[in-house]
Amino acid sequence: MPTIANMLQQYAEHNQLLSFEGTMETIIPGVYFHRATKSSPRQPLIYNSGIIIVGQGHKIIHFPEHQIRYGAGDYLVLGVPVPLECEAFTDNDLPVMGIAIDINPAMLHKLVNQIMQHKPLSASSSSAQIGAVQSATLGTAMELITHRLLTVLNNPLEAEIFGEDIVKELVYRVLCGPQGNTLIGLAMHDGHYARIARTLSTMHSSYANQITVEGLAEDVNMSVSSFHRAFKQITFESPLQYLKKVRLAKAKELITASGSKANEAALRVGYTSPSQFSREFKRLFNKTPSEVLTQLHS
Repeated sequence: MPTIANMLQQYAEHNQLLSFEGTMETIIPGVYFHRATKSSPRQPLIYNSGIIIVGQGHKIIHFPEHQIRYGAGDYLVLGVPVPLECEAFTDNDLPVMGIAIDINPAMLHKLVNQIMQHKPLSASSSSAQIGAVQSATLGTAMELITHRLLTVLNNPLEAEIFGEDIVKELVYRVLCGPQGNTLIGLAMHDGHYARIARTLSTMHSSYANQITVEGLAEDVNMSVSSFHRAFKQITFESPLQYLKKVRLAKAKELITASGSKANEAALRVGYTSPSQFSREFKRLFNKTPSEVLTQLHS
C-alpha cells in the first residue's frame, strides 16, 4: 500500500500542482490540500476548526507552557478556531504536504448521537478536560480511510458519489479515536466546551463590533468568572486576547489580500485608535502594517 506522502504527491501530479504553494479546496467540498516547498519560521496564525492529516514534513505549535509537534503519520484535531504560533519544517528537502477536513456540525451531532445510543459516555470521559487542539498518531483505521479519501480525489465521479460518505467515516474514526472527546464536546450543547464554541463563532463573525466579556458570557448563560475560566482552558487565551488576535489576523488579511492601508484595516476590524492598532500589530507580527505591505510588493 502506498504511503500517504506518495498519494499526496500523486494528487499533486494528477492535478498539476507541483509548483503550487498554499492551501486550496479540492473537488470534495470541505476537504483542502496543503503544500509548501519551504520551511516557515514561527509566526502567528489562526487555525480553523477541523481535522488536519500530515503526509510529509512536520510542524510545531507553540503554547505558553507547552508545544505540540506533529508530522507525517499524525493528525491534528481542532474543535474550535484558535490563534496559534506555528512553525513548519520540510523533511529531506521534500515539500510539506497534507489535507485538512472541515467538520459539518449537523453531521457531527448526528454521529455523536448515534455513537452515544450504542455506548453512552462515562462520567469520566464526558467531564474530561477538553483542549481546543489535540494531536494523535494515525492508526490503521484512520490510515485506511485517508487512503480512500486520497484515491477518490483523483476521480471526479467517485469523489461526487463517495466523497461525502468517506468524510463522514473519517470523522467517525476520529470520534472513536484518542482525541474523540475534542469533537464530542462540541455536541454537548450545555457543556462549557460547546458554549465557548458558540462564543467563538460569534467573535469570528462579529469581530468588528463592540464586544465585551460580560456580553459574551451572558449570551451563553454563564457567569463572567466561569466563562473566563472555561474560555482560557479551551483556547489558552483570555477572551480579550483572543479577540485582539482575531482582529489583527483579519487586518493582516485585508492588507495582504487587498492592499488596505493601516488606518483603513484598523477601522474595519474594530479598532478605534490607529496608533494602538499599529503597536499591537507590530507586537504580534514583528512587522508594522506598512512593512507587510512593502514586503508584499517587493
